[in-house]
Amino acid sequence: MDAATQLPTVGMIGAGQLARMTHQAAIALGQSLRVLAGDPGESAAVVAPATTLGDYRDLDDLRAFAKDCTVVTFDHEHVPQDALRTLVAEGVDVLPRPDALLHAQDKQAMRTRLGALGLPQPRWAPVDSISDVEAFGLPCVLKAATGGYDGRGVWMIDTPADAQTVLASGIRLIAEERMALQRELAVQIARSPSGETAVYPVVETVQTGGICTEVLAPAPHLDPATADQARRIAETVATELDVCGMLAVELFQTSKGLFVNELAMRAHNSGHWTIEGARTSQFEQHLRAVLDYPLGATDLAAPHTVMANVLGGAPGGPRLDERLQHLLADDPGARVHLYGKAVRPGRKIGHVTVCGDDPDLLRRRALRAAKWLQEGE
Repeated sequence: MDAATQLPTVGMIGAGQLARMTHQAAIALGQSLRVLAGDPGESAAVVAPATTLGDYRDLDDLRAFAKDCTVVTFDHEHVPQDALRTLVAEGVDVLPRPDALLHAQDKQAMRTRLGALGLPQPRWAPVDSISDVEAFGLPCVLKAATGGYDGRGVWMIDTPADAQTVLASGIRLIAEERMALQRELAVQIARSPSGETAVYPVVETVQTGGICTEVLAPAPHLDPATADQARRIAETVATELDVCGMLAVELFQTSKGLFVNELAMRAHNSGHWTIEGARTSQFEQHLRAVLDYPLGATDLAAPHTVMANVLGGAPGGPRLDERLQHLLADDPGARVHLYGKAVRPGRKIGHVTVCGDDPDLLRRRALRAAKWLQEGE
């Protein structure tokens, strides 16, 4: 524990926007989150005074960072398994533990484990040749077994030529059936080392070009039986995989029911709405969970909440600060979170949240605000 405050120290590997928002939540708990950043200009590094510079792939850097931490956690899933297992063997409390985190790092391991648990998921198979893909059947989806995020590492395959291009990269792949989706859902659950769990309402996520652009909380017109199934899936995954911290379970809703798409064992884009829209934000909840504190209430703070991601636009037009000022004057109820990132086309640079009674109006407001911050008009 910190000698000055007698409070535990949480170390977060990674200094992106998730670490930045976790730092904000940590302040209310009397902490200043310690982050491991690769560059002093990263999103969390520019606001968190307890920032260590280092490489998350370097075991010596990880050892030095973890030395005075009560618990070490993550804002991304890319830390090598062998390094994490070495830290655990040396007595570092790493949460989620490597055995659990593996299933968010490796889609083949995830699919194998979910199948053993009997959970619904798309038909899938590992593939490493064009004959494997053709035997699986076209059309299909090819996914990088490791390293993919925000639509990266996912390819829609219609022909053998499409598959051959991806196979030529030499990366490890799995094939999944291409499902006819009604929509995509997500459910978040927090779990502590003592086994306490807290589940958030099921939300709808809207994807554009493989990137989540909207989250609607709670998911509109979701029947109670489907919502209950989604919660039970999340509880099963969290318990059976021994997850500690936040877990996001992304789901496909189809005419044949729910199917698990992917897992994330950290705060997640589908939960940004919780900062204003839930009694306890996902960022505070993650801290509570990894510290084994009692978990916070997850019920809604407003009947409906809509979150829209702000993506970087083309160069030119008013400065971002000017756009922000105009937006706040035009819609004072919109809550804006900017991540302190350099603006690049298509890059997530922030999000906007609006809460209220009319979900259609909220959605129009959120999308208008995000478009204004992106384009200035």
